[in-house]
Amino acid sequence: MTKRTIKGLSEIYHKYDVFLIDLWGVVHNGKQLYSGAIEVLENLNRLNKRFVLLSNAPRPSKNVEKFLLNLKMDKIFAKTVFTSGEAALRSLEKNIYGEKFYHLGPKRDNDLFRGFEKNKSSLEESDFILCTGFFEDKGDSLDYYKNLLKKHIQLKMVCTNPDLIVHRGSCKEYCAGTLAAIYEELGGKVAFFGKPYPAIYNFCIKKNETVLAIGDNVRTDIKGANNMKFDSLFITGGIHKDEFIDLPLDDYDRILEKYKSKTNYYQENLTW
Repeated sequence: MTKRTIKGLSEIYHKYDVFLIDLWGVVHNGKQLYSGAIEVLENLNRLNKRFVLLSNAPRPSKNVEKFLLNLKMDKIFAKTVFTSGEAALRSLEKNIYGEKFYHLGPKRDNDLFRGFEKNKSSLEESDFILCTGFFEDKGDSLDYYKNLLKKHIQLKMVCTNPDLIVHRGSCKEYCAGTLAAIYEELGGKVAFFGKPYPAIYNFCIKKNETVLAIGDNVRTDIKGANNMKFDSLFITGGIHKDEFIDLPLDDYDRILEKYKSKTNYYQENLTW
């Protein structure tokens, strides 16, 4: 596996048919788009290179598309979004885990089950737990969630965002993956939708395409690429930026090895 830093995606784009590009931390920070990443999308589009904005957002793809349009992203680019929430929704519609569910997450994620709200129930009466994140009114106290869940570990949890944390601007926020990790520690079973798990990729890739996955999260973006045997470009200036500050290039691989992952290329921020 070739490991090197690149100055821009223009150096390697010709090797690949499709690009799976993470959103949060690569294309935007929750508050604004990154101009360098938008230039990448413009150039890929100009060169007729296919790309998917592949997100672990626990909401349907159309919701994230609206969010990106509000950030002033071009509609042509925003329409390429595919989310972990969308992947989960397609399974939920088939009642794979049962009908009645307990929603563990904020109200802003309610669109995930629009059309079958009647199946939302209490923990005591549910067939499974639908985890999209933290409640809006409970803060980020992990003890609250441990106490809430420990008596219900017989239920399957469906986690629609395997990410542990994200940066919103300069602030860190817990994601659904943190609650799923707690649930597993308690002895519960979790079905994950999103990177690094295979299902989400199967919705996005065509047969015999050569893929480059681009992301800033080793646990999800890069681990997922490794699992699928895709080449990857790791963005060091994202969620793991504190681990790479003033770090010699020769030590980059050592950081990824901590997470039992490896990458083909490094770049601080996604640029053309």
